[in-house]
Amino acid sequence: MKKIFLLALMVPAIFFCGCQNKNTNNAEEDTAPASDVYFTENISPEGVMQLFEYLKDNVQGNVGIKVHFGEDGNTYFVPATMVEPLCKALNATLVETNVAYKGRRAQTDTHIELARDHGFTFAPIDILDEGGELEIPIEGGKQFKTAYLGKNIEKYETIIYFTHFKGHGRSGFGGCIKNASMGMATPRGKKAMHSSDFPEVVASNCTACNACTYDCPVDAITITDKGPVIDREKCIGCGKCISTCPHGAIQPASDSLQTERFLEGLVEYAKAATQNHNNIYFNVVINLSPTCDCGGHPEAPFCGNIGILASMDIVAIEAAAHDLVDKATDSDDAFLKVNSVSGKHQIEYAEKLGMGNKKYNLINIDKK
Repeated sequence: MKKIFLLALMVPAIFFCGCQNKNTNNAEEDTAPASDVYFTENISPEGVMQLFEYLKDNVQGNVGIKVHFGEDGNTYFVPATMVEPLCKALNATLVETNVAYKGRRAQTDTHIELARDHGFTFAPIDILDEGGELEIPIEGGKQFKTAYLGKNIEKYETIIYFTHFKGHGRSGFGGCIKNASMGMATPRGKKAMHSSDFPEVVASNCTACNACTYDCPVDAITITDKGPVIDREKCIGCGKCISTCPHGAIQPASDSLQTERFLEGLVEYAKAATQNHNNIYFNVVINLSPTCDCGGHPEAPFCGNIGILASMDIVAIEAAAHDLVDKATDSDDAFLKVNSVSGKHQIEYAEKLGMGNKKYNLINIDKK
């Protein structure tokens, strides 16, 4: 295949993590074999295709590639050029769903327009909820019994989650689990996951800079002489204001159970989205902003670019990506440090629900 190199390549990877998961388990827990996660420091379309060689035999039928097209004002999303050769090689369709807040990604026609503006011009685009809504039962769920997903997901036998692994103000980090949950849910499903997930205000920290009001996607925040006031009738709990505020005036809810419920809801929706499909997962660990790609004014990356991972196991690839970021930042939980939220419960809970294995073999294909 013709090699396509990414122009203006991001900062190269600064290290390589060893071939085994740094987390060890007790012998009695060590019954299942570790899952393979493939890794390259080659952050380019060529690197993507080299990784895909190890997984290509798992592709079946019609292929959808789930990507994030980026928000207006955000430049940290994974560039379209990274996924272009993979998409063309598989004759795949780029898939997404509409969001629950204002902006071009809220309506199908303007969502596709934004995608084209951001370079996703090489393949058809399917906004899955344009075809309606599916109600999918969630087996074993604690938070939800039903997931609301874009109906057009039924058109694809294989779905490739091509994911930007980065921070998120409410979930600590966003990777393949979040791409499969929020990313495949209809606006009703997104609202359900965010229901009652309100941030807390520390009024004494507010400097009235209005960063939060500019970035709030539903105009739910007003700055008063007593600090920020959040309208809970409008708030959708997206967490953008938490990441945006430079002074800590808006913070994650101190209720740890609320955070746990939110993370478990993400996992349960991801289970519903992936359980009836053949899935392949990519985590592109670059542009490590504390902020989600949905933010129009993202914070600067807190870590250098690391590389790309690929796996058939959604739990293993999340664990591997998080471990790589932790090692790069010499931290036990890099996202807890930058967002005051740990997202690691996503990994633990997904394994508990039988979605995969947090034990992994990290295979550096650059060494082969």
